[in-house]
Amino acid sequence: METKVAFESDGLKLSGIVHTPSDLRHGERRPAFLVLHGFGGNKGGEGTITMANKLAHWGYVALRFDFRGCGNSQGERGWILCLDQVADTSNALSYMASRSDVDPHRIALIGSSFGAAVALFTGGKDKRVAAVISSGGWGDGERKFRRQHPTPESWSRFTNMLEEGRRHRAQTGQSLMVPRFDIVPIPERLRSGMSQGSIMEFPAETAQSMYDFRADDEVGNIAPRPLLLLHSANDSVTPTQESIELFQRAKHPTELHLFSEVDHFMFGEENARVMHLVLDWLGRYVPVHR
Repeated sequence: METKVAFESDGLKLSGIVHTPSDLRHGERRPAFLVLHGFGGNKGGEGTITMANKLAHWGYVALRFDFRGCGNSQGERGWILCLDQVADTSNALSYMASRSDVDPHRIALIGSSFGAAVALFTGGKDKRVAAVISSGGWGDGERKFRRQHPTPESWSRFTNMLEEGRRHRAQTGQSLMVPRFDIVPIPERLRSGMSQGSIMEFPAETAQSMYDFRADDEVGNIAPRPLLLLHSANDSVTPTQESIELFQRAKHPTELHLFSEVDHFMFGEENARVMHLVLDWLGRYVPVHR
């Protein structure tokens, strides 16, 4: 069952949809997941819907929601800062913990790409998070961007854009707007994996926020809660090395799995091997019934 919901985050109303299992009994409390969408996307993305449906089918309560400034949530459209999304995630967790059908001590996070980086950071900061699953996430914004803009020319264009954004703000008091693919390049063959209605232009402050964001600094704090890192072995968007670096900084219990037959939008592909691995991991670390 799907139910439209709204909850507050820093004075803004965020829009979400809760998926509940068909066998949920009245008065029963189940473990829950927050399903976090990617950069400038929304809760209607194919991969986000797929995972929410899968989790509900497996017996979990799942919330997919729009971060502030995205989708149907309040906030200036496109004004996306990493720490704002961390706050939105913690406030979404508070909302889920208040529900009568959710076990407040067993709320986990699952995110893709940008949402995965936010999940990792939030999991380290917010001790209420029971577990974290990251798909195609990243741990260091500068390191990630250097690999996404690999040539001296492309790196110079990117850093000049950041500098021009700071200069434009200082001179005009306004944000310099930047096309999304100048921030995060995505090959044309993969763009169909983006959410319908994805934001296509952002203030330069968004790129600077991502450049400064370091889930690396928090990933070690997730332990002893479990962490699952998933990544395409040849990711065309977020460099595969990001999850390897995160794994090296994480503590037990952490698993890293690389898949050669999928690309960046892994959950949208509904790869059977990926789904079987996730379900097995859930059975070991976040079982539906204790």
